[in-house]
Amino acid sequence: MLLIPAIDLKGGKCVRLKQGVFSDATVFSEDPGAMAAHWVAQGARRLHVVDLDGAAAGRPRNESAIKDIVAAIGGRIPVQLGGGIRDLDTIEHYLDNGVSYVIIGTAAVKTPGFLQDACTAFVGHVMVGLDAKDGKVAVDGWSKLTGHDVIDLARKFEDYGVEAIIYTDIGRDGMLTGVNINATVALAHQLTAPVIASGGITDIEDVKALCQVESEGIVGAITGRAVYEGTLDFAAAQKLADTLSAKRE
Repeated sequence: MLLIPAIDLKGGKCVRLKQGVFSDATVFSEDPGAMAAHWVAQGARRLHVVDLDGAAAGRPRNESAIKDIVAAIGGRIPVQLGGGIRDLDTIEHYLDNGVSYVIIGTAAVKTPGFLQDACTAFVGHVMVGLDAKDGKVAVDGWSKLTGHDVIDLARKFEDYGVEAIIYTDIGRDGMLTGVNINATVALAHQLTAPVIASGGITDIEDVKALCQVESEGIVGAITGRAVYEGTLDFAAAQKLADTLSAKRE
């Protein structure tokens, strides 16, 4: 089980939101590059970066901070990046500048042909972020709830050749209320593509619960507020996840 620290960018700063509400942002660092280096030092094997302003605007807004993050980790671990990615040129730009994976969310739902083109052009580098509440997908920085069923869309996008599906329960994200294990497993059961869980991780018990369902196709979990506020010790959690995975092998 790969635990992935999140760095959410707003106004060039590292923040966390509650349920995606922009007015409810907590600033955890004014130096995203230093924060990235911190997580590498703590044993992170991948970083999850989101351009929150970009997600809302529909185009990149925190490129300087993203460059700082990539420079700070110096290619030691992969970076997966989402937020405001709406065209192939943006994907190419990010990949050329050291990002390993791009995450397409809103654009995948609104213009699935774009996602298909992206998967064809950048094989192995495109993930899809499906953010849902009560099984329905949200778009535009979670500001709009669609009528699309998350499992139906995930199956469709899997056929395009996405590298992974990142599933976020936006009702729990940033709330420290625990992971929606049942919904995540239900999605993974319908797919062969790897699923990365997101939203709600609170403490070590959530990590244990995720590790128990790793064999269902859940390969990783993104953690944000818990590791910033200290309810989860990242280094200890990753070490435990590795130990539990080794026991099952």
